[in-house]
Amino acid sequence: MTRKALVSLLLALACAAHAETVTGRVVGVADGDTITVLDADKVQHKIRLAGIDAPEKKQAFGNRSKESLSDMVFDKTVNVETEKRDRYGRQIGKVLVNGQDVNLVQVERGMAWFYRQYQREQSPNDRRLYEAAEDAAKAGKRGLWRDAEPVPPWDFRHAKRLL
Repeated sequence: MTRKALVSLLLALACAAHAETVTGRVVGVADGDTITVLDADKVQHKIRLAGIDAPEKKQAFGNRSKESLSDMVFDKTVNVETEKRDRYGRQIGKVLVNGQDVNLVQVERGMAWFYRQYQREQSPNDRRLYEAAEDAAKAGKRGLWRDAEPVPPWDFRHAKRLL
């Protein structure tokens, strides 16, 4: 085995070693991209949905985005595929209910943006799916795409910090 192949293998194993699946009941929905999961050991996990960014609560569609996510996951058992934490200590992950990718559904419904800034952290297939979902939601003027010029949450947060 070449040195390059060995390094690639070790990196893959290191990443796999940090991958985790959290299974539990959703006991809280903070907004359109953050939930709280209670596992079998009664441990709460704050989960930030990977690959998407939903409108902030005070933005247009913020409450609708939260309601959309809540309708899909609240008081339901979910599996969360997670590999990392954000700067607030939340686990970042793909949330699945009965095998359905909830993160992707939020984008399909026009309740969240595909978060391109973090697309390298997704599989190539998920990147394609999320991008296509956003394009279809835009074309169909679903959810936040009904607005003439929807403001992405990262721009909203940046403008708020400048005030």
